[in-house]
Amino acid sequence: MTISQETSTPIELAVVDGIATLTLNRPEARNAISDAMRSLLIEHLEQIAADPAIKALVVTGAGKGFCAGGDIKGMQARMSAPAGSVAFNGWKRQQRVHHAVSLLHNMPKPTIAAVNGAATGLGCDMALSCDFIIASEQASFAMSYIARGLIPDGGGLYFLPRRVGLPKAKELIFSGRMVAPQEAQQIGMIDRVVPHDSLLPAAQDWALQLSAGSATALALSKSILNNSFELTQGQISAMGSQAQGICYTSSEHQESVAAFLARKAQRS
Repeated sequence: MTISQETSTPIELAVVDGIATLTLNRPEARNAISDAMRSLLIEHLEQIAADPAIKALVVTGAGKGFCAGGDIKGMQARMSAPAGSVAFNGWKRQQRVHHAVSLLHNMPKPTIAAVNGAATGLGCDMALSCDFIIASEQASFAMSYIARGLIPDGGGLYFLPRRVGLPKAKELIFSGRMVAPQEAQQIGMIDRVVPHDSLLPAAQDWALQLSAGSATALALSKSILNNSFELTQGQISAMGSQAQGICYTSSEHQESVAAFLARKAQRS
């Protein structure tokens, strides 16, 4: 059952059975991220993170592409602006990009990028910031920043090496080459490849499976795992002890224990 839906906007949001689907909806521009679209993305992500009725998030694109990255026309307009304003507005824009990527990465519920076509530049970074990536056979991936004289500014410098290793990440970023979904899966850049027509149902079904357990335990586990490469074993153990204390007091844990004991009593 659909519980909320918005249409005819640069980003469409639908929630069905607790699974939110965000669709980047500028197919005429291969879903390139404009300034207005970036603000709307942040608004939706904040809403999804705060809504306890939403258990997981799927991000996909309308039309033939997932996301072509930053809006080139917007880049051209910035080139003709006064030098000082370009620097200042560029810094503010980067802050908004980083905020959107952080919301995706730190979302306290599972996130899946359902890549239906080309994911290039910022689009590739956005996919990498999700917990999992499932791709259509028609998908492709490219860290294409270098072709514009830029560096990956949407989290790719952080996320890509953690998925594929440092040497392969350097090769993909330095070359900016296109990666087919089969190669992307082989090197660990993405998790699954499915037929194009079954992409969104497969992603939504996977999201349902991932979000079936305790929302509290899932959110705490994700928070610790997201920092696991930067922390020592002792620090992770300490964070785990604190998180477990929270889990012990959660209704999910208490209801699970009560249900287990009731089933055991019935079998006796």
